[in-house]
Amino acid sequence: MSIFVKRKTRDGLRQRQTLQQSAEREFKRQFFGLLLVIITWSLAMGWLLALATNAQSATPSAEIGTVDVVPAQYKLGQELYLENCSTCHIAIPPAVLPTQTWKNLLEDSQHYGAQLKPLVDPPRILVWKYLSTFSRVKLDDEETPYRLSNSRYFKALHPGVKLSRPVQLGSCVSCHPSANDYNFRRLTAEWK
Repeated sequence: MSIFVKRKTRDGLRQRQTLQQSAEREFKRQFFGLLLVIITWSLAMGWLLALATNAQSATPSAEIGTVDVVPAQYKLGQELYLENCSTCHIAIPPAVLPTQTWKNLLEDSQHYGAQLKPLVDPPRILVWKYLSTFSRVKLDDEETPYRLSNSRYFKALHPGVKLSRPVQLGSCVSCHPSANDYNFRRLTAEWK
């Protein structure tokens, strides 16, 4: 082989090695650039999430007075229930009586000895959806309770509570000072 061919082969080999080294350097540079972008993105997202979380926890949330958090689709039913029931007495949370009790109360114009003008549709349907969603199921062998003192749910929600007087709608305020405002979460100091 001639010197010219050997030199050309060596020059070609060097060029390929140089190109290969250049390509490897470019690949490493792109890899580290991408890695830097991913790390920066992750840190930025973590920082923003931390800010959002801290802002949420620093803001005092509105007190949830009802026993259950009421989703938006039941809010109007709850408002209508309160509007119609809390004008004469303390409106009690649906959870303290079974669904069947609420159904019977909505259908009957005789309400604990008083003649009431029955709710008509659509308000009745909205109130019923609210009450049926947040009340509880009555057992098959259980009588339908119409008084809090006969409701096993009322008893279950008040375990170990020694009541100083018979349970009546007006007596709720003795332990739940904000019951008139439909807030049953706030308790008197002796029950905290």
